[in-house]
Amino acid sequence: MVYQEEVQKLFETFLTENPIAAVLSGQLEKTEFLKMRLHPVLLGETMMFQAEEFRGKQAFHKNMDRDQAAGYLTGLMGTSFKQAQLETADWTASVLVSKKGKATIKVKKRAEDGERKLEDAWKNGLSHNRKKQYILEEGIPVPFLIDLGVQTREGRIVHARYDKFRQINRFLEFIEDILPRLNKERESVILDFGCGKSYLTFAMYYYLKELKGYPVRIIGLDLKEDVIEKCNALARRYGYEKLTFYTGNIASYEGADQVDMVVTLHACDTATDYALEKAVRLGASVILSVPCCQHELNGQMESQLMKPVFQYGIIKERMAALYTDALRAQILEAMGYRVQILEFIDMEHTPKNLLIRAVKQGKKKENQKELLDIMEELHVEPTLYKLLMRN
Repeated sequence: MVYQEEVQKLFETFLTENPIAAVLSGQLEKTEFLKMRLHPVLLGETMMFQAEEFRGKQAFHKNMDRDQAAGYLTGLMGTSFKQAQLETADWTASVLVSKKGKATIKVKKRAEDGERKLEDAWKNGLSHNRKKQYILEEGIPVPFLIDLGVQTREGRIVHARYDKFRQINRFLEFIEDILPRLNKERESVILDFGCGKSYLTFAMYYYLKELKGYPVRIIGLDLKEDVIEKCNALARRYGYEKLTFYTGNIASYEGADQVDMVVTLHACDTATDYALEKAVRLGASVILSVPCCQHELNGQMESQLMKPVFQYGIIKERMAALYTDALRAQILEAMGYRVQILEFIDMEHTPKNLLIRAVKQGKKKENQKELLDIMEELHVEPTLYKLLMRN
């Protein structure tokens, strides 16, 4: 194809000039292959490139060297996808391939704004002569961060993984806040529903057990068997005897009679509700939940008062997501928890970045009138309400 040489040259340049990420999208034909994201990873001492292929409802990963990655990217353009977005430390680029086989390439240098200068200064340890203090400090090697490609063996943070490093530390700040609710005199049981690759599960164990000395047992649960196998292998390698992972479903999990804390991050739609219900039933003192894909109420919401607003699909969708989490918070309040909704840093920069933090206070609320009035006005009945409060 006429554009291939030009596009391949751009990809080769991208892969050698401090690459951050490449995203290919815009299907040329309707297939299960929806999108591809590629970013650098450090495997041992070798810099590789990991492609994350989104096919249907699953994501598949493959690692390649620089030459393989260049050929892989070039091969997908014009055959599977028509658009590419590239990001490096110094520039961004977009590629669009037309139906006639013509490639439009636009390259733009990053603006040297105040935020960029501040970030660069911090990375060099110069941020106004003061380094930002993180719970897991840069420069101190942590085994699981090295294996997960966030740190080098010397403890430096991999440039393309700074967002993940910040996310991990932000999550640990939430853990730090609830330390008074964990008993140092006995073993605390913590469940992580939908743990996925378990960046934050390992971080939680390392912080509580290795750094703070809390006697904890952490259980990770996810549906993907291959992911669970890898997580268990890593836990064994580090000697994390009280960290185990199991394959299973949130709703049917029966592996514990009582727990101290439940964590659920990005459980999709009503899976969050089943995790919250399980946490309440098991008597969790602390719940940390980052919900995702709140679709349920969007299909239920009706209101004569709000009808002029609900006619705009995207507005209704966003309001439904906010109402979903607000009602979840109110239901947890009714079940005897003190609840905060806080901003959480998300690795993928999506708007799905609210965290529900619930701390058990004791008595359930007797008066549910305000909650019921809101549900009646919106014509909704959330899954969490049906699971915990419907008589």
